[in-house]
Amino acid sequence: MTMNASQLSVNEYLPYFQGYIKQAGTIALIDGLESNLNFMLNFYDSIPREKLEFRYAEGKWTIKEVLNHLIDAERIFCYRALRFARKDTTALSGFEENDYAINSKANEKTIANLLDEYKTLRLSTISLFKSFDSEMLLNKGTANGGEVSVRALGFLIIGHEKHHYNIIKERYL
Repeated sequence: MTMNASQLSVNEYLPYFQGYIKQAGTIALIDGLESNLNFMLNFYDSIPREKLEFRYAEGKWTIKEVLNHLIDAERIFCYRALRFARKDTTALSGFEENDYAINSKANEKTIANLLDEYKTLRLSTISLFKSFDSEMLLNKGTANGGEVSVRALGFLIIGHEKHHYNIIKERYL
């Protein structure tokens, strides 16, 4: 099923995620996941090493923590997508992103290790979403107190990543 985020119905995701869905734009789901892989690998690798642990304000994440946050969120979105694709109706809770960031120890990792983890995860994400047929992509489940479709979760991964890319460009570099 080739489609883009603009074709999603507003009842396929929580209103909170609308900004991320819009960020995904008009690219097809698998194409977006694939093209963002190399783009983001090149982007993070191009950042001066002295900027990787920079915080633009007190209490804000470093670039390494942002990247680790993207990894954590993508894993969670994929877990949700798998559960909902398999018609698991168990409501799933949200996650506290700040707790994840604090406990990730991202600043103790090398950028090479973070990028390797990101690449491995993204390749797995692409395989997962390629394994879903049209019916599975339309399945919905409850996460973080609202309904979300499998395909919306894929576009959330794309849009969430673009959101943080824009923040890094604007506030860190």
